[in-house]
Amino acid sequence: MKAWILSKNGIDNLNLKEVEKPQVKAGQVLVKVKAVGLNPVDSMVIDLIPVNSEKIPGAEFAGEIEEVGEGVKELKKGDRVSIYNRYFDSTCSYCKSGNEMLCDNGYIFSIGSNGGLAEYIVIDGRNAFKLPDSVNFELAASLPVAALTSYNALERAKVQKNEFVVVIGASGNTGVFALQFAKMLGAKTIAISSKNWVKDFGADYVIGYENALEEVRKITNSHMADVVIESIGEKFWDLGYSLLGKNGRMVAFGTETGSNAKIDISQLYSKQLSILGSTSGSVKQFSEVVNKSKDLKIKTWKKFNFQETKEAFKENSSKEKDGRIIIEL
Repeated sequence: MKAWILSKNGIDNLNLKEVEKPQVKAGQVLVKVKAVGLNPVDSMVIDLIPVNSEKIPGAEFAGEIEEVGEGVKELKKGDRVSIYNRYFDSTCSYCKSGNEMLCDNGYIFSIGSNGGLAEYIVIDGRNAFKLPDSVNFELAASLPVAALTSYNALERAKVQKNEFVVVIGASGNTGVFALQFAKMLGAKTIAISSKNWVKDFGADYVIGYENALEEVRKITNSHMADVVIESIGEKFWDLGYSLLGKNGRMVAFGTETGSNAKIDISQLYSKQLSILGSTSGSVKQFSEVVNKSKDLKIKTWKKFNFQETKEAFKENSSKEKDGRIIIEL
């Protein structure tokens, strides 16, 4: 089979090669990859995370079951699936409490093992989830990271009906899902973005960065935000923090613009604020995301075929990027 192999850091060291097709063992399934969604994790794998041996990138993907190993009962050849993209051991205290994303021995596919930028991949059957009939592979390849991360963040914040939820970077991979899930929860959504199309993804209000504080104060009648979703990192941390009202919760899960932030402690205690970290999500949450996916949508900026993967990665860092980048097989 063909696969994109990263031999060392740098996009120039990502090459399409012929490799041996993986063999299925008991409890596993062979997935014929149909789509890969690019996101910041992939850029980290290419450029930042040390490559100790050749690996196949691609953290977020979906496909079709090609072969089922002994003991797998829930899946059959031809099933269309999205992939929970983390290995977990099921035995550590975090796994036993339903927090597989925190597994002591866990890792993300493409970091601790091969990812989905190959014609086929073998995974544990428990990681493959059947898709609703109406969900295409383009959307399915956006569920494992972009959708699940947002879903867990909103659950961490315990969003309630009619609360004001502000999404910073609302047009990004996670932002469009944060808006949609927040609307499902009955929240009032405020998107901070330069893209008006986010209204089509659940934004009740769209405001710019330069006047966000004044606009949120006006929209909420000085109540301010109950929840702020912050996925960009250092650059807009102070802004997000300033938007919180009393008992406000800020959930952070990205460091694209840096990882260092300051906190005004007097505001933290006087307004009883909460700052929460969030990473990926649990198996149960992913099952819920897949079940809800028939009511979700994405905005795709560009599609590339498998042979154009290098071009796709280069476009993924473009300032003109306006939606998801999908690689189709």
